[in-house]
Amino acid sequence: MKHLTRLATAALMTTSLATFAQAGGHANWTSVADQSSIAFGSIKKDTVGEVHHFEDVIGTVSEAGELAVSIQLGSVETYIDIRNERMIEHVFRAADAKATLAGEVDMEELDALGVGETTLTDFEGVLSLGGLEADIEAELLVARLSEDRVLVTTANMIMLSTADLGIDAGIDTLMKLAKLPGITRVTPVTVRMVFEK
Repeated sequence: MKHLTRLATAALMTTSLATFAQAGGHANWTSVADQSSIAFGSIKKDTVGEVHHFEDVIGTVSEAGELAVSIQLGSVETYIDIRNERMIEHVFRAADAKATLAGEVDMEELDALGVGETTLTDFEGVLSLGGLEADIEAELLVARLSEDRVLVTTANMIMLSTADLGIDAGIDTLMKLAKLPGITRVTPVTVRMVFEK
């Protein structure tokens, strides 16, 4: 569940980044895989904190500023093989399951962002996961790395609820399988994405 929540947040961040990048010109922008990361945290037994991430996240932005992010939920990496397998089976419910984030951004405020400059911007989008939709809001830091590259990160951690994503039942199953007294139902998410055109 925590992974899904983070995934949603990550998707949101990615979308925002793509949007920012698009602001610098009239061309499609695509995320750079080896320079982009979506991480999320979880706490079990009230005292043990861990960091996880998704390895396969793709984001694009059209000339019109339409944002689209796809997250392959089966690419979750928790650094424990059996936990990866259980997350895929019980939380995401399929190895090829995806989460998508869609939104639009007004490019005008970003058009003036010069190379080496940064700005803070608010983003709103819709995350789709397992047939459910959840509204996402985040504040992002955008940095213009060059004329054709933009870095986008979360300005603050994004907190997502597993209940809103409809994955509480999957988390309950994880707790039983791992014999844990509890797993947090709100997850902090951070995003670092690079987009290029």
